[in-house]
Amino acid sequence: MNREGIMRILPHRENLLLLDDVENRDGAAVGHYTIRGDEFFLKGHFPGNPIVPGVILCEILAQSACVLLQDAMSGGKLPVYTGLNNVKFRSPVKPGDRVETQCRIKRVKHPFYFAEGTVTVDGRLCVSAEFSVAITGA
Repeated sequence: MNREGIMRILPHRENLLLLDDVENRDGAAVGHYTIRGDEFFLKGHFPGNPIVPGVILCEILAQSACVLLQDAMSGGKLPVYTGLNNVKFRSPVKPGDRVETQCRIKRVKHPFYFAEGTVTVDGRLCVSAEFSVAITGA
């Protein structure tokens, strides 16, 4: 699914739509985003040595789960982060890197969806995390 397809599922828009593509591969969401270098979050983090903030990497991971939640988000419902657990930042992400996310839904207790996932660059683990989202009314 490309950006236009993602925007049919997620309410996010520029400057916070952080996926170029995402797909459901046998129950796992696999998404990609190339760090261009001109993103707002790099301007002050850090001048002369830009590194993608960890919270942004977690947001990219959660957005990639949209492909697994698209049926639950019909009718204008919104996905809202409700938790992050066991987050580990292993390696920095810099401009020019193409991040790949992989996540799976581990448990559902409506309206909550509990997931786990990773962010990698060229096979190098950058982030691992467990997270949850709630699907809220329109």
